[in-house]
Amino acid sequence: MSSFQSQQIDAPTRRQFLKTLSRGAGGAALAASAAPLVGRAAPPAPHAETIGIALVGLGNYATGQLAPALQETTKCELTGIVTGTPSKAETWKQKYEIPDENVYNYETFDRIVDNDEIDVIYVVLPNSMHAEYTIRAAEAGKHVICEKPMATSVQECKDMIDACDTAGVKLSIGYRLHFEPHHQRVMTLGQEEVFGPVTVMQNGFGFRISDSATDEPHIEWRLDKEMAGGGALMDVGIYAIQGARYVTGEEPVAVTAQEYKTRPEVFSEVDETLFFQLEFPSGTVVDGSTTYNGNYNRLYATARDGWFEISPSYGYGGQKGRTHEGPMEIETVNQQARQMDAFAECIRQDRPSRVSGEEGLRDLQVIEAIYDSVAADGARVPVG
Repeated sequence: MSSFQSQQIDAPTRRQFLKTLSRGAGGAALAASAAPLVGRAAPPAPHAETIGIALVGLGNYATGQLAPALQETTKCELTGIVTGTPSKAETWKQKYEIPDENVYNYETFDRIVDNDEIDVIYVVLPNSMHAEYTIRAAEAGKHVICEKPMATSVQECKDMIDACDTAGVKLSIGYRLHFEPHHQRVMTLGQEEVFGPVTVMQNGFGFRISDSATDEPHIEWRLDKEMAGGGALMDVGIYAIQGARYVTGEEPVAVTAQEYKTRPEVFSEVDETLFFQLEFPSGTVVDGSTTYNGNYNRLYATARDGWFEISPSYGYGGQKGRTHEGPMEIETVNQQARQMDAFAECIRQDRPSRVSGEEGLRDLQVIEAIYDSVAADGARVPVG
């Protein structure tokens, strides 16, 4: 699920969400995955000109970001949707000229195996549903893009990777910033040690959930541990982890972390504010932070011979970068369009995505270590 508070789903809890999805289709249970599809052929050959993408879950991220981005892509197009809300289906059909046969609900989802106009399933559901629908998409012979966080546990990530490998389909995680030019610039500055090796980083991302917003579906599911898997760390803190990893080009070897709650009545199930420290093999130390109780958005790195930053850093646009030498003069792009076109090219060229399932797995390994450190009163915990 996308990180931002603008993401919306059809119901506020997993149980209610699943109940809503089954409405109008006989009320069959949706929580259990469909049985594996045995003996399926290889994924369908991509269309001659574009790769067909179906969005699963028509919340605010799909509505406000992904669908519009698909109008700007050159290598892929929106060819299908999956939703549990009939009114949304009608709106999307008319707006994007989607034929009836390319519209599915959560009970008919597995029939997508027979649709040659859909090559890729983009899973845009609450975190706890990522593994189920990624696995079902793979079993249907479709390539998969799954929103971040990839899943709610390392084991789920491994299951998703195994399912895609077994089915012979490609898996990509929705790490849009890997295709954003400011972030690509700091990857180069850090990994190539343009200003010398990075010694210290300060990465933080957070927003404030107001008390009055907690009865809104796109906020409430984030406060339900069963659906979200965690709080601010899973939602927006993952960006700070990503930034540390792709600036250094290394994997953290250990973490320490502390959790704070100023509004425990709101955040009774999930984390509100976390501070964490990441140790890297080269000696780089990263101070990370994330919260549901304040607004900040920055990546900052100190190197031996200078510094660089992006502030604001992690949004859908508006990135501003600087180094000790001056501002970065970099174009603004549609991050999601670049992300999806890049995956289409991976399918065309039969090569793995730069933001593969393994990339998502590594973030969950760090996240689990951070939660383990919190549970151990801030003890140092190895990663992986």
